Amino acid sequence: MCLIIFAYKVHPTYHLVLAANRDEFYDRPTAPLDFWPDRPEILAGRDLQQQGTWMGATRKGRIAAITNYRDPQNIKPGAPSRGHLVSDYLLGDMPPAQYLRSIQAVADKYNGFNLIVGDSAGLFYYSNYARAIQAVEPGIHGLSNHLLDTPWPKVALAKRRLRELLNHDDRISEEKIWCLLQDQTPAQDHRLPATGIDLAWERLLSPVFIASPTYGTRSSSLLTVDRQGHLRFSEITWQSGQPIPGEAARRSFTLQVPTMATSALHK
Repeated sequence: MCLIIFAYKVHPTYHLVLAANRDEFYDRPTAPLDFWPDRPEILAGRDLQQQGTWMGATRKGRIAAITNYRDPQNIKPGAPSRGHLVSDYLLGDMPPAQYLRSIQAVADKYNGFNLIVGDSAGLFYYSNYARAIQAVEPGIHGLSNHLLDTPWPKVALAKRRLRELLNHDDRISEEKIWCLLQDQTPAQDHRLPATGIDLAWERLLSPVFIASPTYGTRSSSLLTVDRQGHLRFSEITWQSGQPIPGEAARRSFTLQVPTMATSALHK
């Protein structure tokens, strides 16, 4: 996952609105959004190479998503898959902050990551670069391949457009979210971050939606939890910048945790 934007406890209808793009090489095998046959409590896409995921949810209200932290000078060959940090949380029962504390001791084994985990009690963020567990405050937030709310051009653009949608719509329009996530406008060179890759790659990776012959946005996701505890998770799967026919998925259910629909949502 290379871009996550989310609105947390700022809209009268929704407890959480989270939209995201996953960027990856096109030849990496991937299963689209669905309940996993071997782990039916998890609703997520799946990286078939390492068997983890980049974003998922459960009927009990556990939600997690991850992005890589871009630092090509400090890649650890043979490091464990970061996708298991998401699936391990979804499969477990630790409260989110406790789970993040449990991985702090081993976080340096992984290549750079940003991890968001949550449940009905709250959302929490941890990066093995920032190293501090952070309770996410109500607001509109964005995350790409640096730290939470780092104002990279695509993060700032996507946050602004999400805020505009929320200010004008009582109910989220999936079509408007998909349009937001398909923006291929590159950043101007003087606004590009310096992350240790060459200028051509910085340009290629600067839009909200990435398309190239070999690498780009593989899926766009929208997850909402309304204030009655109803979760809806939608995904469009892409290949070479085009939607794959038959690969749009939508799943919805009411969470099994009563507090998700009551006091925790209205704080």
